[in-house]
Amino acid sequence: MSLLPPKPLDEKLSGIAGLDQRSRDIFRRLVDTYLETGEPVGSRTISRVLPNTLSPASVRNVMSDLEEAGLIHAPHTSAGRIPTEVGLRFFVDSLLEVGAISPTERASIDAQIKATNRQRRTEDVLGEATTLLSGLSQCAGVVLAPKLNTKLKHIEFVNLGSGRALVILVGEDGTVENRVVDVPAGLPASAFLRATNYLSSMAQGRSLDEVQKLIAQEMQKLRVELDELSARLVQDGLAVWGGDAAGDARSLIVRGQANLLENSSAVTDLERMRRLFDDIENKRDLADLLGLAENADGVRIFIGSENRLFSLSGSSLVAAPLRNEQEKIVGVLGIIGPTRLNYARIIPMVDYTAKVVGKLIS
Repeated sequence: MSLLPPKPLDEKLSGIAGLDQRSRDIFRRLVDTYLETGEPVGSRTISRVLPNTLSPASVRNVMSDLEEAGLIHAPHTSAGRIPTEVGLRFFVDSLLEVGAISPTERASIDAQIKATNRQRRTEDVLGEATTLLSGLSQCAGVVLAPKLNTKLKHIEFVNLGSGRALVILVGEDGTVENRVVDVPAGLPASAFLRATNYLSSMAQGRSLDEVQKLIAQEMQKLRVELDELSARLVQDGLAVWGGDAAGDARSLIVRGQANLLENSSAVTDLERMRRLFDDIENKRDLADLLGLAENADGVRIFIGSENRLFSLSGSSLVAAPLRNEQEKIVGVLGIIGPTRLNYARIIPMVDYTAKVVGKLIS
């Protein structure tokens, strides 16, 4: 089954276009109230908030039509109604009034993201943005970006003994990565020194990808300039990172899953959250779903069973692409939460955060 959502107004919504203005107003009020309270909404509640006085009986007649159109339904035996997933899609695509992000939230995002950026570590910026979005939305924050391939400053080999060595990569941005590699037992200290000097001189100012390609092209030169043991050490040291290039080149960060439990008191809510956690743990499917939002012009919204990943948990994803200063897509950022989201607030928040982070990780 495809992860792709259906077209915004597919065949399920046939006939909705014929709703009169009164029906649309009542539906909008019902959804607004539900998103705010999380409770089924009755006709008496709606009649009290409509600008034009309508009796509860008149509202009930309209709600009956909305239910027949598949936009709302009654959960269990409740007298009130809540929107269906189809209804939420119609509301988001046709009736939602999205405002600007609030000045307070804008200031909070600017301050925290830009403060993190001073550390010059891209993963810190991405992690902070994900945590920040999670806190502001009280949902789970997610970000998908290419695995970091920063310019290198230094590569060093450290002999650990017993046929093992530590390979240390130092990036120009201060990042440090360590991997352990198997090496022939009894290698002399000179082999580690020669391998370190050779790779460091070649790696400086280049990305790991570039160094790996360069070594592959110059294998003959490598064997001429270094003795056999040192040359093998260089090859083994780079090979330990080979899985990154061969596998998924995307890095997924998820923060704030615990926020999703805050308002989940009912057994059914807790079961839905358990299923959502299972979905999030399936990182490949989540990364694929986020990938669908990468080429969007702006914010993209996936609601409930519109995609396979959230078909059981009944959750929503609001995501926006990260674009650098050259407008090149460098990732995607968003939040995961229940379908009962404050979309009018979340959408501009995700959009603004994505724009700030995209420019900073250029």
